Amino acid sequence: MQKNIRWLIVWLLFIATGLSFLDRQVLSIAIIKIQEEFKITDVEYGMVNTSFLISYALMFTLGGWLIDRVGGKLGLAVSVGVWSIANSLHAIMNSFGQLIAFRFFLGMGEGGCFPGAAWSVSRWFDKKERALANGIAIGGSAIGAVVAPPLTIWLSNHYGWRGGFLIPGLVGIAWVVVWLLIPWKKHLPELAEEEISEKIPFLTLLRQRSTWVFILIRFLLDPVFYFMMFWIPKYLSEVRHLSFERIGNLFWIPFLALGISNILGGWLSGQLIARQFSINKARKTVMGIAAALTLAAPLIEWVSSIEIAVACMSIFMLAHGFWITNYITAIADMFGQNATSTVVGLSGTAGAISGLLLNPLMGAVIQEYTYRPLWIASGLLYPCAFGLLMMFIPRIQAIEWNTPKKRPTSITI
Repeated sequence: MQKNIRWLIVWLLFIATGLSFLDRQVLSIAIIKIQEEFKITDVEYGMVNTSFLISYALMFTLGGWLIDRVGGKLGLAVSVGVWSIANSLHAIMNSFGQLIAFRFFLGMGEGGCFPGAAWSVSRWFDKKERALANGIAIGGSAIGAVVAPPLTIWLSNHYGWRGGFLIPGLVGIAWVVVWLLIPWKKHLPELAEEEISEKIPFLTLLRQRSTWVFILIRFLLDPVFYFMMFWIPKYLSEVRHLSFERIGNLFWIPFLALGISNILGGWLSGQLIARQFSINKARKTVMGIAAALTLAAPLIEWVSSIEIAVACMSIFMLAHGFWITNYITAIADMFGQNATSTVVGLSGTAGAISGLLLNPLMGAVIQEYTYRPLWIASGLLYPCAFGLLMMFIPRIQAIEWNTPKKRPTSITI
């Protein structure tokens, strides 16, 4: 029964991360009708997106820290509940100010999603199955990105643009009810004792060198992922001269590859461990393969066929799925149940801030030069990040915390 419960939890996490990406992308489709109705300018729309990113960046760390203290069951229920209510409130918005406020609360809720998913997986799964479980859990985000455009258009056509916000929001609220009904302590008796164990102080985590390595890696790489998310449609339109309909027919393919690779990357890591690879060797092998595959990105600029270009984008997103699944799992391997969510949150905040800062720079590079420097950077940054991982975290293994003093016995800074 316990085995069935834990896999039910993983698939509920899959739905939650899928909803997180779906809910944040509804506006990108609905804004066309919202701008017509409320006369919102492009500058104001940029402010709306900034409102989301600010709260999202802040809550990645704060949400992760809180989840390490209250647990994934309650923490994720609050997180999904807050963003689902915020998403539903978009359906009654009647002013620019309300839209900014609702996007801010959407970001607040969504900031706790991935730290909460990482915490839950680390609690229910051992190191042999943890990577696969993480892959399924975070794989929902890619599927949410695939589903969001056609689903939003369908809902808008049948129920108006307000229905495109309300219905996914109600689904999220229903998810919270199901999540809270799962009897965690009944099937995981040690949970009660572990949840009241002493937590690792925040400053102790910041003194740990590996914490800063994971933060730096996310700071380097998240802007690359944001580039893929936000700029590919414009690239296909401006450089490849594709129609709006043709872009819609192609844009989902790289994200489907991402969703598949989230799960496949976790499965592969688990298979290596089953073949007597150490945790360290298994995680780094998959991440090394991922870093090598990202070298396909610069080819996008030079291939003549749009089909080959999209195939290269899909290879890159496949590589990112391999990478991010094992990256998050490596954090859980090292920091354990009492600190994983906090470190995932810190690194996520770093990535969101980096994306917020560098996205205008990307626009300047594209406007003044071409997309070429960004494609080249996309292909080189993952191998650089892998080099940092190999250099500064020579071995992925559990940190032996000295609980009375709360200080790690491994290398610190």
